[in-house]
Amino acid sequence: MGTQTRWLVATRAVAIKDWSCCETFRKKSITTTVSCFSSTTRSSSLSCTWSPFTTIVSSMSYDKELAAAKKAATLAARLCQKVQKALLQSDVHSKSDKSPVTVADYGSQALVSLTLERELPSQSFSLVAEEDSGDLRKESGQDTLRRITDLVNDTIANEGSHSFSTLTTDDVLKAIDSGKSEGGSVGRHWVLDPIDGTKGFVRGDQYAIALALLDEGKVVLGVLACPNLPLATIGRNEEHSSSNEVGCLFFAKVGDGTYMQALDGSTQTKVNVSAVDNPEEASFFESYEAAHSSHDLSSTIAEKLGVKAPPVRIDSQAKYGALSRGDGAIYLRFPHKGYREKIWDHAAGSIVVTEAGGIVSDAAGNPLDFSKGKFLDVDTGIIVTNQNLMPSLLRAVKESLNEKASSL
Repeated sequence: MGTQTRWLVATRAVAIKDWSCCETFRKKSITTTVSCFSSTTRSSSLSCTWSPFTTIVSSMSYDKELAAAKKAATLAARLCQKVQKALLQSDVHSKSDKSPVTVADYGSQALVSLTLERELPSQSFSLVAEEDSGDLRKESGQDTLRRITDLVNDTIANEGSHSFSTLTTDDVLKAIDSGKSEGGSVGRHWVLDPIDGTKGFVRGDQYAIALALLDEGKVVLGVLACPNLPLATIGRNEEHSSSNEVGCLFFAKVGDGTYMQALDGSTQTKVNVSAVDNPEEASFFESYEAAHSSHDLSSTIAEKLGVKAPPVRIDSQAKYGALSRGDGAIYLRFPHKGYREKIWDHAAGSIVVTEAGGIVSDAAGNPLDFSKGKFLDVDTGIIVTNQNLMPSLLRAVKESLNEKASSL
C-alpha cells in the first residue's frame, strides 16, 4: 500500500511560517495546506484565524494499534507504580552515562515491547526506544536483571493474561533490545520512552510512559500514561492538585482528537487545550530540572508576554498531557547548547497536544520533524501553546533569543 493511498484524514495545523498568508508544504508525496487569514491588529498583538488543513493520512483507522498502545502503556504504568511505591536503593542502577535508571525503566520497555508484538502479531515490528541491555548483560547487572524479570512476570500474572508464558532473563533481554531501531521516514516505527522523567520518578514526583507510532515519518498516534498526575486540573501555582485521585492516560489518534481517562480504565473524556488569548491570563509549564531547560530564558519570554502567574515546573511529558486538557496554555523548553532532542521525548506528547487543538513547533515556528531517526534537529528549543497565543509567543521568543545572543 503506497503512501498516498494510506494517508486520508483531516488534522490540525501545526506549522507556523507566515501569519498573513497561505502556505503549502510538500513532503514525501504528502501535501499539507495551511490556510491563515490576514492578521489584524488588536491591542498590539496579532490575531490570526486558522483553518484546518487536510493531510492524506492512512485509510486505516489505527484502532488496533491504539488499543495495543493503551494496553502496553497501562501495563508498564502498573509496573512503574509498584516500583516507585517501594523504591529500594538496589533498584537504582547507573548507566554508563551516569544518569539514574531504575529497574522500572527496563521493565517498562520490556513490557511495552512484548505487549505490542503479542497484540499486533501480523505487523512487522520496529521500536525506537531509550534503553538497551548492555549494562544488564555485565556481571554487575545480573541482580538487576533478575529483579526486572521478576517484576515483568508479576505484572503480567496480575493482569491475568494467559497469552504470556513465564519469561526468562533471556526473554527480557531480547524484549529490551527490540528497541534498537533507528526509525526514519520509511515504514512504521513505534517510539517509546519507558520512563520519561526518571529523576522525577526517583523523587516520587511526575513521570510518564510515552508511546507513539510513526507512519512514513509522521506521528499518527500517541499514548501518555502519567501515574502521578491528578485527574483534576493542576492549579496554576502548585504542582499537585488537592484531589486524591491520580493516574491519567492521555491518548490521541490523527484526525480523531485527544482523550483522557483514569489509568484504571474509567470512561474517557475528550479534552481540548486552553482557549485563552490574553498572555497576561496564561500560565506556562517548564521542566522541573534547570539542567533540562533554561529557566532564565523562559522567565524573560514570560515577562515580555506579560504572563503574571509563576511557572508550573513538573517532570516529563506529563506537561504535554496537562496542557492538552487546558491546565496551562504554554510549554517552553530551551535545552542548553549542544543538547540534541530525542524523538521519544516529544513524539507522544506532540500529537496529544495537536489533536487537542494546540500547536507544537521549534523556536522558529517550524513543525517538528520525526522522520530523520532518533534525533530532532530543532531551532534552539521547543514551544507549545494554543493557536491564539502562538503569534505573540513567537515574537517574544525571537526578541528574547536576539537579546541573549547580543549579550554574549
